[in-house]
Amino acid sequence: MEPAAFAKAMQTFGLTDRPTQALLEAKRKELLATWHPHRYANLTNNPRKYMQMYKKGEAMTKEIQAAYQVLAAWLEETSKS
Repeated sequence: MEPAAFAKAMQTFGLTDRPTQALLEAKRKELLATWHPHRYANLTNNPRKYMQMYKKGEAMTKEIQAAYQVLAAWLEETSKS
């Protein structure tokens, strides 16, 4: 596992200490609820601004999922050791 990928994943999840599986699941659910692209549907009547926020939400959702995969793999590796 690359230390840079692990550090970025920890930063994405806002974690400083060793995470547990339960904590990862809770943070993932919280972050996905916050950044879900459809959440921005009623925030503005401006289609351009909506699409900007929608795309940002999509990007953050992908980043959260990737970070979760890295941290889940790290937890699995460390639990075997």
